[in-house]
Amino acid sequence: MSVSQLRLFICLAYCVGIAGPALVSQSVNTNPVKRIYVEPFATREGSETFREDVIAGLRKLKSVLIAEDESSADEIVGGGGEIWIKGYRSHNPQLGKVEPNGTPIYTGFLSIELKDRSGQTLWSYLATPPAASTDISKNLSILIVKELEDALKKIQAPTHTALMAQPTTMLKGAGATFPFPVYSKWFTNYRRENPAVQITYEPSGSAAGIRSLLSNTVDFGASDSPDVIQELAPGDEDKYLFFPSVVGAVVPVVNLSGLPSALSFTPEALAGIYLGKIKKWNDPILARSNKNVRLPNLDIVVVHRADGSGTSYAWTDFLSKTNPEWKAKVGKSLAPKWPVGQEAKGNDGVSKLVNEQSGSIGYVEFIYALQNHLSYGKVRNRNGEFVSASLESIAAAASHSVKLGHDLKLSIVDAPGAGVYPISSFTWLVIPAYNSDETKRNALAGFLAWMLGPAQRQSAALGYLPIPNDLAKEEAAAIARIQ
Repeated sequence: MSVSQLRLFICLAYCVGIAGPALVSQSVNTNPVKRIYVEPFATREGSETFREDVIAGLRKLKSVLIAEDESSADEIVGGGGEIWIKGYRSHNPQLGKVEPNGTPIYTGFLSIELKDRSGQTLWSYLATPPAASTDISKNLSILIVKELEDALKKIQAPTHTALMAQPTTMLKGAGATFPFPVYSKWFTNYRRENPAVQITYEPSGSAAGIRSLLSNTVDFGASDSPDVIQELAPGDEDKYLFFPSVVGAVVPVVNLSGLPSALSFTPEALAGIYLGKIKKWNDPILARSNKNVRLPNLDIVVVHRADGSGTSYAWTDFLSKTNPEWKAKVGKSLAPKWPVGQEAKGNDGVSKLVNEQSGSIGYVEFIYALQNHLSYGKVRNRNGEFVSASLESIAAAASHSVKLGHDLKLSIVDAPGAGVYPISSFTWLVIPAYNSDETKRNALAGFLAWMLGPAQRQSAALGYLPIPNDLAKEEAAAIARIQ
């Protein structure tokens, strides 16, 4: 199926039951054959063809029977997102011209979730299209079916527990915009399961959110920097506990029309751009890593965060670790003294400004690039590979994490290993170690326990990676430290 745009509305699933103070206990389903219903996909065109391709792929699996409706299914698979054509690859590269009759170059994403009949998410995945395709529907269906087949071998049936009566509790949080898409989903789903607990969250940026926490105007903060307390309130580090929630990635986003493929960036190039030394898109340093791309003689418009930001921390942490000049002149910080650039507030603000200005470059969390139709570049890792952000490349970074400390702070920026996306990062919920309000203390502990179980299965559909099992076990034990 050749389509100009494939649009799917995100199919959210939610879990039932509260996890205990440790990870959700699970029992293995002994029945190897599952009856799966494939939900109709809502698209501008080609929806039924895409659904038929997914069903055809699932029919080939010995572990799956296709159910005709939801009532006869054990599990339901659905999805959401958007795929579109951003250009064409010429059949004759020597012509130097991108022709409409060439091979379509697709971009975008599909969020996929597998749910049980109660609506609990068992597995999720974020599919991104191949670089070029003559049949995008079939290519994506093959990818989705393969990932689902692998998941079905590992999925364990979650234990459903009865809700316990508890007083109505309001929890307020504020901070990082980096994880806001997944936090918004989690807080909504958690309230559906636990109506007595209402969680509100203001994506004000890491610095503003943590300052609100320090002033006791919110119950928890959120940041992508493990050093945020040390930077904003030196000496108060022992008063707060850090709980990694998911793993994400920061990507360089660009607004350059007519480029069918993603640009490749070296750390030298990114540092040079943000130091103001590289001013044109056809600069030789950029040209060396993009030999098959005709870079325009166009001024580079640099965009960075205006607010104190954990996303900025991860970005500058990477530049500091990979470029001595950046480390010496700017360093890593929530709010660095930027040598050049225009300001925008939040990941949304950076996305909007880059979208509006031709020739611009910025940095945002992975899902913001996808949702805002922004082209994002590949970044060279320690192995010398130019790697694009994806669930797989973020997982490669997380897998190379070193032994965890008791405070659960760990950087995976510029992690070693093949296939690693180098600007990957944990993001943290920051909780007061001491809380005199027993009701709020118990509500926070209950949510954190749920976060370590059902919530993790919902994260991949929005482009975040679940935290590693070893880290989850450390966190489960650390919940008891909230007093």
